[in-house]
Amino acid sequence: MGDRKPSGGFAITTAKPELTPRSGTQTAGPAKAVRTSWLSSLREALDRPLTTYYLLVGAVALLLTIGLVMVLSASSVYAYERLGDSYAIIRRQMVWVVLGIPAAWLASRVSPRFIRSLAYPAFSISLLLLGATAIFGVERNGNTNWLALGPIQIQPSEIAKLSLIIWAAHIYANKERRLDRLHELLVPVVPGMVLATTLVVVGRDLGTALVFFAILIGMLWVVGAPGRLFFITMLVVGSVALALAATDTERLTRIANFADPFKDYHGAGWQPAHGLYAMASGGIAGEGIGASQQKWGQLPEAHTDFIFAVLGEELGLIGTLLVIGLFLVIAYAIIRVARQTTDPFVRYASFGVAVWLLGQMIINVGMVLALLPVIGIPLPLVSYGGSSLVPALAALGMVIGFARREPAAARALAQRRRARSAGLSARR
Repeated sequence: MGDRKPSGGFAITTAKPELTPRSGTQTAGPAKAVRTSWLSSLREALDRPLTTYYLLVGAVALLLTIGLVMVLSASSVYAYERLGDSYAIIRRQMVWVVLGIPAAWLASRVSPRFIRSLAYPAFSISLLLLGATAIFGVERNGNTNWLALGPIQIQPSEIAKLSLIIWAAHIYANKERRLDRLHELLVPVVPGMVLATTLVVVGRDLGTALVFFAILIGMLWVVGAPGRLFFITMLVVGSVALALAATDTERLTRIANFADPFKDYHGAGWQPAHGLYAMASGGIAGEGIGASQQKWGQLPEAHTDFIFAVLGEELGLIGTLLVIGLFLVIAYAIIRVARQTTDPFVRYASFGVAVWLLGQMIINVGMVLALLPVIGIPLPLVSYGGSSLVPALAALGMVIGFARREPAAARALAQRRRARSAGLSARR
């Protein structure tokens, strides 16, 4: 009967059964307090003015470092066999990094007004380069997406991604108060992006065309396009993609075999199958940096499109989750910039960059894991190639500049500079 008394009676009785729940409450109390304290500390850290800035800089620096290490490891055998020097590829990548970091720094320092002034010139130059590539381009692995400019070759479609984002963001910012009309949403952004995508498709680069489409969908979503527009767009693009695949034997083979690469192991399934071998060999902690077996000739494009497979083999599940986590941190920080700003151009441009980088990462990882067909998309900031690296660094530098110019962040940086100057004066 005593255990049916009200809870107030338990404070009076001293029976042993009543001590157990009270002891459990005392044990749970400190654990809950620690959890609450940790969450409060995390929330306080995220609310600091410079958190977004530091998240972007830190995540980009880590991804860039991991990329250099993995390019060195994944390309050493290929470079020795083809060029007679194991370090030839990584030296080229270092050159692109040396060019890309100043480009990112410069993009972080120029004002949004200056960036907007480049919208139409950048878009026009990108269309000219894409058109020249479709006519005079150099073919690689079945895709005509490279353009020879003297001694170097560039991939204009990678440059066009940033140009399209800036151009579309500039137009939508100008139309900020008229975006409730469907015509204003569509013209001229949709025709312009469709034209750029068509030029890419002419060069048989369906991977880049898919990224262009993702950017277009992302921009339409952030400006508030109606749901029926997305349904129609997905239907049209899906039909066109299937038609293009059906008219090309190589594309059709890739699509038919991506779910089961081992069905055509010595043909179209060779690359995705060895990518899966690499990922499976890595286990939890990986074989160690430099210990990949698949890079010894079995895995094509080991230092470019399939570098994630080598990363999974050498760094294991831990390494792959770290890289994916860093991309998610970058996307989170960019979306914070887009949500906190009052400048519509900054909002649209930031969101476009987030869609570009995160979407391309998802496509590349899905391709390596045989969840998507092999369509030749590099992993941003990690894969070898200056045409991909420099525009991505410039885009991230632009967003870092947006984060620096947020009022609270600008005040915090100014205060830090004054404190540093005062400290130097005191030492003198």
